[in-house]
Amino acid sequence: MMMKQKQRVLLVGVNINNQPNFIGSMEELKKLAIACELEVVGQVEQNLKAVNPAYYIGSGKVDEVRSLTEERKAEVVIFDNELSPSQLRNLEDALERDVMDRTMLILVIFAKRAKTREAKLQVEVARLQYMLPRLIGSNEDLGRQSGGVGTKNRGTGEKKLELERRRIEAKIAELNKELELLVNERQTQRRKRTKAELPAVALVGYTNAGKSTVMNAMVELFQKTDLKKVFEKDMLFATLENSVRNISLPGNKVFLLSDTVGFIRKLPHGLVKAFRSTLEEVRDADLLLHVIDVSNENYKQQMEITEETLKQIGAEGIPTIQVYNKAELTGMTVPRVENDNIFISAKNRIGLDELIQLISARVFKQYVECKLLIPYDQGKIAAYFNENANVKSESYENDGILLIVECRESDYKRYQQFVIKE
Repeated sequence: MMMKQKQRVLLVGVNINNQPNFIGSMEELKKLAIACELEVVGQVEQNLKAVNPAYYIGSGKVDEVRSLTEERKAEVVIFDNELSPSQLRNLEDALERDVMDRTMLILVIFAKRAKTREAKLQVEVARLQYMLPRLIGSNEDLGRQSGGVGTKNRGTGEKKLELERRRIEAKIAELNKELELLVNERQTQRRKRTKAELPAVALVGYTNAGKSTVMNAMVELFQKTDLKKVFEKDMLFATLENSVRNISLPGNKVFLLSDTVGFIRKLPHGLVKAFRSTLEEVRDADLLLHVIDVSNENYKQQMEITEETLKQIGAEGIPTIQVYNKAELTGMTVPRVENDNIFISAKNRIGLDELIQLISARVFKQYVECKLLIPYDQGKIAAYFNENANVKSESYENDGILLIVECRESDYKRYQQFVIKE
C-alpha cells in the first residue's frame, strides 16, 4: 500500500515592531503544520513597522517567497498572521500557490480531529463563518473537495458569489439549530449531575500541556470501574471533545473530572464562539486544574493566554490549582507542593496523591462529621449513608443503627432529625 505523500508547505511570519512572542509563535506554527500532517520545507520571516495592506508582507518579500516556493517545490504557503480576504487573493495571484493563514490551519486541524457530532458541527460552523468574507470564486470549499488545505478559488461572477454567500449563511443557520439541540442535551446532563450534588472539577490549559494524561492517570488510580480512558498524544489539539469521568475516592467521596479542548495563542475567535457550549463545563466548575507544561520555555506566556481565554468565556474567578506538569523534564524533584501550586509528572504517575489531597481540601469543604441514630424501620437511610458518605463506625443499638459519618452538609441537613447532638 502506497503512503500518501504529504503536502509541502512554506511558512511565513511577520514580526510587527519586534513582538516578544514572535519566535515562539513561529515555532508553534510549525508544530501546527506538522499536526496537520504537512511537510514544512522552509520558513520566511520579515520585520516590519506596519503591515503592507496589499500583501501583508512587503512587495520585495513576495518575490523572495515566490522564488523559495519554486525552489523547495512548496504547494501551499502558510502565514502566521490572519490575512484579510484581499490580502489572501493578492498573495495567491502573486505566488500562484494556495495560501492560508494560521486561523485556517487551526480550523483544518479541528476538522480532522473532531469525532463527536457536536464537535464536528462546532468546527463546521466556525469554518463557514471564516469562509464567508473570503469567498473568492469557485465552489471549492477551501480546498476540502480536492483534499488539500489551500483556499484557491477563482473564476465566477458576482451573481454566483451572492448565491454562494446565501447558501453558506443558510447552512450556518441550519447547523446552529442542530447544535442548539445538542447543547440542550448537554445542559440536561449537567443539571442531572448538579442534582446529584457531585463537585465538578475541570482541567484547563494550553494545548499539549498534558491535561488528558492527568485525567487518564486519575481514572487509572481512583476509578473503581473500568472506565474508558481519553485519547492522549504528544501533539497540538489531540483532544477536542469534552470527556467527563467520575473519580471515586476512599470514603465514598466522588467528584466529576472533565477534560476540555486546549487553548493556544491567536485561537480563532470563531472557534472560541463555536465551542462556547462545550466550554460551559469550565464555567460551571467548582474548581479548575490549570495544567501547565513547565518544561516549555514559553510556559509563562502560555499561562497568560489560558487565563485570558478563561476571561473570554466568563470563567475567571473560579478557584484554581496550578498543576505544573512535566516537571521531571526540568530536573526538579517531584512532587512538590507550594500552596495552590503543585509540580507533578502525570506521565510517570508522580504527584497524583498530593494533587488529590489538594482537590479534596477544596471541593469537599462542605463535609461535616456527625452521629446519627437511624430507626430499624428506616434501614434505607442507613444504606444511603453507606453508599454516599464516609461511615467511620456503625453499631446496632436498642433503638436503631448508630452511625458516625462524614457526609455532605446537604445530607446532614436533610436527615437532621436523626442527628444526635453531643
